[in-house]
Amino acid sequence: MAKPRRDCADDGIPEDPATGSGNGCLAAYFIKNHYWGKAEIDIRAEQGYEINRPSLLYLRARESNGGIEVFVGGKSITVAEGIIQL
Repeated sequence: MAKPRRDCADDGIPEDPATGSGNGCLAAYFIKNHYWGKAEIDIRAEQGYEINRPSLLYLRARESNGGIEVFVGGKSITVAEGIIQL
């Protein structure tokens, strides 16, 4: 039986508990390809269960002025912060 993953550091697995950028692209893909035959979707995505950090994202996307508008939302907990100096 496989050992459950506890966090991002275990077993060297670089997984995020929630990826708004990835799920936003997925929502745009659904609209572009008329996945459900609609020009607008309002769905939710769950992620992070394997690393014991379950996350729920809300995705809304629609065709608009020849493009696609994407909205991603949910709640978050800060696990790290820092400053980048250029």
